[in-house]
Amino acid sequence: MPLSESERLNFLRAIAEIIGDKNLRTGVDAEPYEQDWRGRYQRAALAVALPGSTEDVSAVVRLCAERGIAIVPQAGNTGLTGGATVPEGAEVLLVNVSRLNKVHRVDLPNNAMTVGAGCILADMRALADTHDRQFPVMLGSVGSCEVGGLISTNAGGTGVLRYGNMREQVLGLEVVLPDGRIWNGLKALRKDNTGYDLKQLFVGAEGTLGIVTAAVLKLYPKLAVSATAMVALERVDQAIALLRELQRVTGGRVETFELMSQSQLQIVLRQGVTSGSPMAADAPWYVLLELADSSPDWNASESMETALGAAMEDGLIIDAVIASDQSKAERIWNLRHSISESCKREGFVASNDTSVPVSALPEFLERVTLRLANELPQAQVAHCGHVGDGNVHVIVIFPHDIGDASAREAAAHQANTIVHQESVACGGSISAEHGIGRMHIDRLPLYTSEVEMDLLRRVKLAIDPGKIMNPGKVLRLP
Repeated sequence: MPLSESERLNFLRAIAEIIGDKNLRTGVDAEPYEQDWRGRYQRAALAVALPGSTEDVSAVVRLCAERGIAIVPQAGNTGLTGGATVPEGAEVLLVNVSRLNKVHRVDLPNNAMTVGAGCILADMRALADTHDRQFPVMLGSVGSCEVGGLISTNAGGTGVLRYGNMREQVLGLEVVLPDGRIWNGLKALRKDNTGYDLKQLFVGAEGTLGIVTAAVLKLYPKLAVSATAMVALERVDQAIALLRELQRVTGGRVETFELMSQSQLQIVLRQGVTSGSPMAADAPWYVLLELADSSPDWNASESMETALGAAMEDGLIIDAVIASDQSKAERIWNLRHSISESCKREGFVASNDTSVPVSALPEFLERVTLRLANELPQAQVAHCGHVGDGNVHVIVIFPHDIGDASAREAAAHQANTIVHQESVACGGSISAEHGIGRMHIDRLPLYTSEVEMDLLRRVKLAIDPGKIMNPGKVLRLP
C-alpha cells in the first residue's frame, strides 16, 4: 500500500535525522540518481539518501526494514542493465554509497588495500600506482564507476584475461544486511576455509542481498614495461589462434586482447569521440592488444614485433601497427574505451553481454550476426569485447527515431532474444559481466534450470525474507 503524504514526510524526516538534511535529495536534486547511464530507465524514488558511514547505512536500512520500505542500492550508477534504478510499481529509498569513499588501509606486504564502496576506480588505480603496485580492473567508465557497483555486478573489463573478474580481486567485504546488521568480513586473507565463503554471495548479487560498504582488494606488482598494438584480421578464429600463440611465446604476458568488428570501429570513428585510428577501417576484424610485465629487463616491444611478424608470415593477421610511445598506445586504447559513448550517439542501443566457450566464438558470432541482419534489417550490428574469456559483446543499434518508449523496448527485446538464443545454443550465458538487473529479469528463467532458479530464490529469501533489497532485479518473487 502506498505511503500517505504524512507517512512519507515522517519517513523522510527520520532519514534526514540519520544522515543530515543536505544528504537527502528529493525532486529535481534527486533526478541525476534516478536515471540510468543509458537513459533507458527513469522513475522517481521516495528520496535519495547519501549516507556518510557504514553506521549511517545500517541505521537507514534498519529504519526501512522496520517500516517495510524497499531499498535500491546504488554506487556510481554506470550499470548497463538497470540494476540501480527505481522499479515500476514500488516506493523505494535509493541509497547511494558515493560518500563512502575513504581509503581505510594500504597493506603493501600483503598486497592489499581496504577501501570504501564509494571509491572511484580511477582513484584506486592511481592510489595503487603511487605505492608501486597496480589494481588491474579497467572499464570504460573508469572515471565514475565505484567499488560497491564493481563488486555487486562482478565487473569484468579488459583485465579479465590475466587477472580475472572483480570476484577474483575481493579478499574481504563489509556488508549491511537487509535487517540493518553489519557483517564485518574485512579479512585480508588469501586462504580461509572456515565454513561457507560468505563474501562470494554478495559479489555479483546486484544489491539484492545487502549493501556493500567496504572491501579488501588485491594489489599486484606494478607493470614496468609494456607494448601495445592494433592488428587487422580476416576471421575470428585467427584472433583466437593469435591469442594462444602470443600467450605461448611470451610466457603468459598478454595483458589485454580485445576484439572489434569493422562495423564497430567505423561507428567509433564516425562519431568522432576519439582522435582517430592508426589503421584504415577496411578489415573485417581488429584486435587491440597489450603485452606487459613487471620485470624491467623484459623487452616488450621486441617480443611484440617478433610475435606479430611471425603471425603475419603464418597468415594469421593482415596488418599490424605497434605503438611507438605511450601517447600512441593511448590513442589505440581510446578506440576501445570510446565504444559505449560512440554507440549511444549513433542510435538507440541494445547491447548484449553474453559469453560462450572461447572455442565457440567463431560459430556464435557468425550465427548471431546472420540472424540479426535477416530479422532486424533496420539495425546496425557491431561486436567488441574479450576474446580470452569468450565475452564478445553483440551491440545492436537502432535509429534514434525508432519510436516511443514501447517501440524501443520491443526492438530491444527482439534483439536480445536473438542474441541470447544463439549464445545458449552455443553453450553460453546470457550475462557475462553486466548482470541481470531489471533488463533481463524475465529472461533469466527461460535459460536457467528450475533447480538453479529454486536455489537462487532460497538464497534470496534466507538473507532478505522481507524482500526489501533491490526489488524487481535479478529475481521476480511473489
